[in-house]
Amino acid sequence: MNRLKDKVCVVTGSAQGFGEGIAACLRAEGAQVVIADRNRALAEQTAARLGVFAIGVDVSAEAEVEALVRETMARFGRLDVFVSNAGILQSGGLEDMDLETFERVTRVNYTAFFLCAKYAARAMRAQRAQHPERSYDIIQINSKSGLEGSKKNFAYAGGKFGGIGLVQSFAKELVEDGIKVNAICPGNYFEGPLWADPERGLFTQYLKAGKVPGARTAEDVRRFYESKVPMNRGCLPLDVARAILYCVEQVYETGQAIPVTGGQNMLK
Repeated sequence: MNRLKDKVCVVTGSAQGFGEGIAACLRAEGAQVVIADRNRALAEQTAARLGVFAIGVDVSAEAEVEALVRETMARFGRLDVFVSNAGILQSGGLEDMDLETFERVTRVNYTAFFLCAKYAARAMRAQRAQHPERSYDIIQINSKSGLEGSKKNFAYAGGKFGGIGLVQSFAKELVEDGIKVNAICPGNYFEGPLWADPERGLFTQYLKAGKVPGARTAEDVRRFYESKVPMNRGCLPLDVARAILYCVEQVYETGQAIPVTGGQNMLK
């Protein structure tokens, strides 16, 4: 429908999985998309397949995030939507997780969003000065774990809870610059490598961590999590892309954390 025609959208962590699906949906809506991912080779392959542009970036490294925004502006002359999607998850109980792992998860899921918002907002402010009629969007792909605690998954959930605090605070700060800041909190994407990878996926991690009592196989873990969703399926990239479109098109909303969970998490 070309709802994003002429808009330039950066999507971090989009070389594969959930992020790739989001990028493909935004491209289908007419956006110029930047595939921004730490795995540059895979990002370039994905970008070639989608007919978009790729930039290698480690979102936890400030200089690389700054370069990502600078290179995007140099190539396209504008940045309209920044989707902070890159994230990592490593489950484990309080006695199992070491400080190094906790800090690595937090650095990517929480601190990196601060860096992305800082440099995206800097570029958007400069554009606003030249085009005061435009509005801009910073969107964090959060999680249902940012709305409700998660047993033996505290490092991830804690970073996501903190991310919503950043979203609300940035929204109040940047509204005067025509920049909306929102979070989208998806349910579980069971088909993607984050969950389904047979060696490192969450079904396997949760089985080993004993997070699902009585589970003997990764398939048992999957069925357990599917049964918790009223709509009886996981979240898909298209579900999240539709929420992104809402954020962009709704000019009177900022600072929100929008659940896209099939009814599993409901706002109170």
